[in-house]
Amino acid sequence: MSVSASLDESTVTAQPGGEADIALQVINSGDIVEECRFEVVGPCAAWTTVEPESLSLYPGATGTATVTLRPPRTWEIAPGDTPLGLRVVPTSGRNQTVALERGVTILPFTEVTSELVPRGSAGIGRGRHKVAIDCRGNTPVTVGLSARGATERARLGFGATELTIPPGQAKFTALKVRPAKRLWRGAPVTHPFQVMVTPRAEEGCDPYEPVVLDGSYEQQAVLPRWLPRMLAVAALVAAVLVGLWFALLRPTVRSAAREAITPQAVESAARQADKERDGDGRENEQQGGRKGAGGGEAQKGGSDGSGGEASRSPAGGASAGPGGAGGAAIPTSARVQVRDGVGGGSAQETAYQVPEGKTLQLTDIVVQNPQGDSGTLVVSSDDGQLLNLALENFRDSDYHFVTPIEVRAKGRVTISVSCREVGKPVKAPKPGRCSESLFLGGKLAPSKGDVTETGG
Repeated sequence: MSVSASLDESTVTAQPGGEADIALQVINSGDIVEECRFEVVGPCAAWTTVEPESLSLYPGATGTATVTLRPPRTWEIAPGDTPLGLRVVPTSGRNQTVALERGVTILPFTEVTSELVPRGSAGIGRGRHKVAIDCRGNTPVTVGLSARGATERARLGFGATELTIPPGQAKFTALKVRPAKRLWRGAPVTHPFQVMVTPRAEEGCDPYEPVVLDGSYEQQAVLPRWLPRMLAVAALVAAVLVGLWFALLRPTVRSAAREAITPQAVESAARQADKERDGDGRENEQQGGRKGAGGGEAQKGGSDGSGGEASRSPAGGASAGPGGAGGAAIPTSARVQVRDGVGGGSAQETAYQVPEGKTLQLTDIVVQNPQGDSGTLVVSSDDGQLLNLALENFRDSDYHFVTPIEVRAKGRVTISVSCREVGKPVKAPKPGRCSESLFLGGKLAPSKGDVTETGG
């Protein structure tokens, strides 16, 4: 081999952000002029240079070059022994490349940055902050936290007074400012303070300068400053309204009432009352006549030997019952709420079950989807589906029927909900299940044929 090279064997230490040099010697032992290029390989290649980049040597000549190490000041450069590789490549043939290797010691360094988030807070009870600490050095660091500026009017408390942070990472700790007394009214009070972040120095090393963070907490009054003015204005408005009532509106109402009581109005009211009394008397006389005729027929039937029990024939009159042809329908209503989770089967509830001997005349249906859920809602009776709705199409929907939907005795009106996605109410946390409501309204009448009949 016509070219040989060597690196200085003395110990080399490199400080991140600094610079270190290593001497390189190259000898041309051949009989021709040789040009050599230098290539740095290994972990140090990104921040190592060789000056000059190449040497041209006569036969038997010796040349020197300088290898300069400039490790960046970053946590990515680990401290300790780092290998440095160098190749000397002759231009006459790459097969005569000389490979050199040695170790370089990277020194550790500590760099800490910190931030108070937010720098200023305001509130009634206490101020809440966070202290963010970043380790930008290449070695773990332990920091201590302390406060300065706390007085008898406010106290500062940390979530943790000491943190150990790995290289290239950040950690947070809570800071709370607690006023000693509540401020019920008056101007806000500002409490300034300072937070000191101090890295722990190793034994035998000089202590680090702490990072000082300035912050403040504005303590606000419990009762806002505008409240007394608002109460005074409200009292004044109420007094004005009361005065207007007694001064203007009340006399006007009384005067209108007096003017409405005229002789013609009194005479008209008296005539109307007489007509109502005459109509009630004639109706009572007719009802009494019908009752007497019915009693005679019943007595006649008993005397003919047919027994004391009345026959139930269609020709006989039906007794007045509580509903339908024999009685009045009774208004009724029902409400039910259904909850269903996502992914399971549909949830079904019975909204109303018709009693025995009755018929439900359904005239009103109201469905509610207050959360804005997605899925399907089905309202059914024993005769089939009444409504089949998509939940995403409505929040509140009502249906009113001129011709009532009849549900037979012992029949049921049910609601079935299949939840596909739970909605999120405005300015409220998202619930865990779908929630829908159903309201029914109508009248409860006797079933057809369920009328007590009497005959002669």
